[in-house]
Amino acid sequence: MTAIIEYPQAVEDRAPSSLPLRLVLAPAGSSPALVDGAWWPRSRDLTAELPPLMAVLDPLWGRITRVTVNPTYWPVVPRKVQVAGHLVHVGWFKAEQDPHKLLLLSYTTGRWDLLVIPPGTGPATAARLMTAAADPLRALTASGLMDEAEFFRIAAEADWDSTRELAWDSEGGRGAAPRTPAPRRPVHPGTAPGPRTGGTP
Repeated sequence: MTAIIEYPQAVEDRAPSSLPLRLVLAPAGSSPALVDGAWWPRSRDLTAELPPLMAVLDPLWGRITRVTVNPTYWPVVPRKVQVAGHLVHVGWFKAEQDPHKLLLLSYTTGRWDLLVIPPGTGPATAARLMTAAADPLRALTASGLMDEAEFFRIAAEADWDSTRELAWDSEGGRGAAPRTPAPRRPVHPGTAPGPRTGGTP
């Protein structure tokens, strides 16, 4: 299942729970992989961000009862979060869990792993990460996907810089071929050219 939902810039001031969820899941029936999709939260506030995520995942995966994170990128990790009709227990593992991954446990289905795209990520990079995390042939870890996206971002910036430099050079900027000045006619003392007055040259 794929569910990428974007939102207009004008609604940024609304509470996270009232905004459309930014989530993509690998297609149902695809082979097991290191991630099962990607989630792009709007903040690092788990208390605010987890309830809308659970509201979408509970009907799909069975009731989520426990979530774990790596605290590297989460300033506060609450012990419990109230979601629709039940509590979700939240835990953390620093050494054992990928810092870019959210682990979810359902009491009916099992375990699911989502890549967590940092809230401040640009739309182009986030779209690349979502596509990669939902690819049926995906084989990278959450951190591997982040490293790959950073590589592509840096490469794209380098290409853009090269394009701008070529344009600058072609318009006479640094590195442009020097212009050869037009040759001057020699002027002898006392024979400086004056205005033409007609007659045969």
